[in-house]
Formats: sequence, C-alpha cells, structure tokens
Amino acid sequence: MTRKFAGDRLLVATHNQGKLDEIADLLKNYKISVVGAAEMDLPEPEETGTTFVENARLKAHAAAKATGLPALSDDSGLEIDALNGAPGVYTADWAETGSGRDFVMAMEKAHDALLKSGVQPPWTGRFCCTLVLAWPDGHDEVFPGKMEGQIVWPMRGDQGHGYDPVFQPTGYGMTFGEMDRWEKNRISHRADAFRKFVAGCFD
Repeated sequence: MTRKFAGDRLLVATHNQGKLDEIADLLKNYKISVVGAAEMDLPEPEETGTTFVENARLKAHAAAKATGLPALSDDSGLEIDALNGAPGVYTADWAETGSGRDFVMAMEKAHDALLKSGVQPPWTGRFCCTLVLAWPDGHDEVFPGKMEGQIVWPMRGDQGHGYDPVFQPTGYGMTFGEMDRWEKNRISHRADAFRKFVAGCFD
C-alpha cells in the first residue's frame, strides 16, 4: 500500500526553477505549497548512484533529513538503445565543460557516438524519469516514468532544454525542441512518472 502524502508543504529537491514551476503547476489542484531546495539553502548532494532510482533516492532523503519535510526528487535522462543505454544517468555529465553545461556539444557527442556505432537509423531510445518521495522517517515511494521515441539529426527546435531538439517522441512528427513547453509537459516522461505519483500519494 502506497503511503499517502499528508501535509500542505512539499519540498522539491531541485535547484532548477523550470522544474520547480513544472511541479508546482502539476500539483496546483491539491492546495500544496511547493518549496525548492535553493529557497531552503540546501546544498546539491553529489549524485553518486549508477541508476536513476539511486540518484533520486539520494537527493530526496538528503533533503527530507535536512529539513524535516517530505521531499520529492527526480532523476532523469536519455537512454539510446544503439549506445547500450548511454548516456543514461550521465546525461547531464555529457554536457559538462569547464564553464557550465553545453547541451549542443552533448547532442553532437551522442550523434558522433551513433555514427561510430554503425547502427542505422531509426535510433530508438527513451527519456526516463524516476520520482522519489521521501519522508523524514526514512520511508520512500518510487515512481518511474518514460517516453519512447527516436534520436533525429540535425537538431530541430529551440524550445525545451537539454537533448530535446534531437528527441522525437513516438507518435509525433516534431521533436521535444519544437513542441510548446506545456504540450511537452503533458506527454513527457516526467508527466508519466507524475501521474503515477499523484495516483499513489494523493488520489
């Protein structure tokens, strides 16, 4: 039996304002105030896990312990089948440079790796998102979500973030980078995980 969320304040263990806005929007019908990690002066814990669930757990439990509030965290990334699931949990790491993240470079790196792999398109893959809600007493609930699709080249669109311009979701003729932000949020891997989270902990 999934533990229900009882309270009016939820800490979202992220320093990303866009992600915070997205989550606040998804929870607006539940009369819950959503607070971010930056607002609570929480450091970003090192993500030492080798799976999405390990990293999400790590962030959620660190935040719940530090604040005494239930904390929601997500870890997400892109898995490309021809690259044996890479970049996976290292999706953001592929974009790291000495002066911040460069996702154009990361998309080029993925495309170069696909060409080297010798696998012919369509290059199938998926965006994955694992949400973990942790309580200060150490209990947690895990909700995985995904969106299947394929990697396209060249990049298309300037909406969204990360690898969105090279990811075309199954059943759609445009990339996440060409989609309206709120349309993408309705069908994305995070939305899939969120539906499970809301059904499990709120409904």
